Amino acid sequence: MKAGNVIRSAAVVSSGTMLSRILGLARLMLMAAFFGTSLALSAFVVAFRIPNLFRRLFGEGALSAAFVPVFTETLEKEGRDAAWRLATAVMTLLGTVLAGIVIVVVAGTTVAMASMSLGEKAAAVLPLLRIMFPYMFFICLVALCMGILNSFHHFAVPAFTPVVLNVIWILALVFVCPRFGTTPGERIYGVAWGILAAGVVQLLVQLPALRRYGYAPKLSFSWHDPKIKRLLVLMAPAALGMGVVQINVFVDSLLALYVGDWAPASLFFADMVVYLPLGVFATALGTVLLPTFSGQAAKSDSEEMKRTLKLGLRQIALVTIPASVGLVVLAYPVVRLLFQYREFGDSSVVQTARALLFYAPGLVVFSFYKVLVPAFYALQDTRTPMRVAVAAVVLNLVLNITFILTWPDGFRHSGLAFATVLSSVFSCLMLAWLLSRRIGPLGWGSVLAGTVRSAVAAGLMGVVVFFANNWLAETLGTTGSIKLGQLLVVLGCIVIGLVVYLVLAAILCRRELRECVGSFRKHAEKGQHRQG
Repeated sequence: MKAGNVIRSAAVVSSGTMLSRILGLARLMLMAAFFGTSLALSAFVVAFRIPNLFRRLFGEGALSAAFVPVFTETLEKEGRDAAWRLATAVMTLLGTVLAGIVIVVVAGTTVAMASMSLGEKAAAVLPLLRIMFPYMFFICLVALCMGILNSFHHFAVPAFTPVVLNVIWILALVFVCPRFGTTPGERIYGVAWGILAAGVVQLLVQLPALRRYGYAPKLSFSWHDPKIKRLLVLMAPAALGMGVVQINVFVDSLLALYVGDWAPASLFFADMVVYLPLGVFATALGTVLLPTFSGQAAKSDSEEMKRTLKLGLRQIALVTIPASVGLVVLAYPVVRLLFQYREFGDSSVVQTARALLFYAPGLVVFSFYKVLVPAFYALQDTRTPMRVAVAAVVLNLVLNITFILTWPDGFRHSGLAFATVLSSVFSCLMLAWLLSRRIGPLGWGSVLAGTVRSAVAAGLMGVVVFFANNWLAETLGTTGSIKLGQLLVVLGCIVIGLVVYLVLAAILCRRELRECVGSFRKHAEKGQHRQG
């Protein structure tokens, strides 16, 4: 897949991701209304981090990063039959390992609940963990299936798979949770069971698409295949790196629980707001880039790989920098509009908005990270990202402890968010430098220049939006209901900010805009040609 096609394929992924994010936002708003920033939701966040850790370790993270390049290489050099033999053996191995882990963790949690005297916070976390941990088994297999489909440059089903999770999650909130009781601590169990059901359904959704490419469901214990041994060698460093990162995320949640019963929930809402724009474009682009880079690396086409990387980074900067600035300027209005209802009161708004102020700048670096890491994985180099990840985790932990000890009450959870952003900046700088050493000079000047131009345009936009927010709040803030007034203010700011940014970008970022418009125009023309 050439560089121009990457953006067009990312558009396909973005459409599914956009729908998923819209439903995810609806789910998030319902979670806020039902649970606020209560201990029940904080316990849910901590418990859900653990299956997500294994999902990253065995699913969309380390295994996919190691598997996709090997599968792509096998597909291109040996054909589909050989590729499917490899995939079937890997699926069987993965399922066997995951089943064993689930049995051990669920049994251990049950024993701990029965034999230990638990504090209030542990007693809230462990029962939810026991319900949700088996979700890890299904979602890891889902992630592997999605990686296979992406290797065939089939992005639609993987892009729309998260929609299933959000739909089932919303249904559980509306129809199942009320049947579990009247308090947040009782109703949260309905969400936990809904997530487990969503994992099963997401796996079933993959099967028809896989069969179109020749997959036949069966078991294969041919684990002596040299490709599997090679895959495990590639996976081990990535697993260590991603596992350490996810462990650190889990530790962050525990530290937040130490800060306050409300802190993990506040960080959760802020994190989800940041990932709304991140998922629409950056995650979509990162999804497309791994198989694209893998194909280019298999052909030893380093020049095309460099062009693809620079194009992706320039497009990321053009889109995410204004989104980041907008979230900083509108943190309080956005949180108030989205979440302030029922259980989510004024204190929850303040706590979440403070976290969002420090998370929002990370939108840019989180997005850059999603572009840089697939380049290493495509080169079948999982050790370099692992080493950088370990160093970043150590830095993050040091910063976490420092900020908790030195920042004032009410802002310590914001320090945890800021530490995440700073450690991500370190990761991106190190990865960019090491990638240049690996495949030669990348021409970072054009990327840096495009990033600076986007930042200048976004900064000027932010000033305009700041004053527009104050003016619109006085003019429209009392229009109709409170929520209607808040909606009009935020939408007005978004429209003004978008217009201002597009005008400034047309002046300062002409190259990036031309690349973006050209890519989508080619995609539209290609679609019309197919219909004709």
